[in-house]
Amino acid sequence: MKQRAIIAMSGGVDSSVAAALMLERGFDCAGITLKLYKGESRCCSLKDVNDARAVACRLGMPHYVLNFIEDFDREVIRRFIETYEKGATPNPCIDCNRYIKFNSLLLRARQLDFDYVVTGHYARVSRDSASGRFLLKKSADEKKDQSYVLYCLTQEQLGRTLLPLGDLSKPQVRKLAEEKNFITAGKKESQDICFVPGGDYGGFMEAYTGKPYPEGDIIDGEGRILGRHRGIIRYTIGQRRGLGVAANHPVYVTAKTAAGNTVTLGPESRLYGKILVARGINLIACAEIGKPLRVRVKTRYLQREEPATALQTGGDELRIEFDHPQRALTPGQAAVMYDGDIVVGGGTIAEKA
Repeated sequence: MKQRAIIAMSGGVDSSVAAALMLERGFDCAGITLKLYKGESRCCSLKDVNDARAVACRLGMPHYVLNFIEDFDREVIRRFIETYEKGATPNPCIDCNRYIKFNSLLLRARQLDFDYVVTGHYARVSRDSASGRFLLKKSADEKKDQSYVLYCLTQEQLGRTLLPLGDLSKPQVRKLAEEKNFITAGKKESQDICFVPGGDYGGFMEAYTGKPYPEGDIIDGEGRILGRHRGIIRYTIGQRRGLGVAANHPVYVTAKTAAGNTVTLGPESRLYGKILVARGINLIACAEIGKPLRVRVKTRYLQREEPATALQTGGDELRIEFDHPQRALTPGQAAVMYDGDIVVGGGTIAEKA
């Protein structure tokens, strides 16, 4: 009997080629497009749905649209807003993978008697014969590697996930799509958050919650008032432009305090720190980190890895000390640890020093 796979089809070129590759491998496949947002969105618009359906039709496999609007609202949008309101900076793409694509969709796949969920992410999954653990690895194309946003996958989820693009480059994927005459072959990618297409996070949050986010004081490191901010949700650590404060030297957002509704500015030197504490951790390559472990760490998706030492200081807490001071270690972002091309695990930055 053929193994069965659900293909998460966004209407883009990557998931289109992933579907074609799984069919070529002999899997019994069905395409699934997730309806995630009831308003304007770049990931599940009517055009995206139609493009995904057109590719599925060309491949001769069934295609369905599943309504995950409530799940996405609860697990992604509300977390996004709550994190900003607390003064941190969220990463909704990680939450979408954690709670929707590899949780809610996987549960639905089981209900429909499918063996695997397949996505167009650029990363690889393998199994370590010595430990028996599933491993998450970087893509062969490091420029497109998306392992950072997948660090949250559990062993169970990795065991039921297939990532057929992991050994391919983006140009190779485009070429395959062109050879198959997919409507998605030349489709461009967007870097915006899917449910905030224009990038106006503050405007989105005010429209969504129906409440304004009040102005407050902009202060320096000593607490002196420098001006007024337009709501702390409109600022992020490391920001330099659009601060509305005149200074005779460059200043940056170095901290945000929700309790006091303040934004702190300072010189770039105050952005740097060597130590972070991460919580909400997920370990992949090992069950725990019982002694100091040498790793390389990314604290932003597009950031390069930096050498560090990690130690698990509690059941759900990591302490990571970098060899060199790091710029803008931002609460709410993910700290992801690597050992070569293997993802050791990671967590959400809670504190920095």
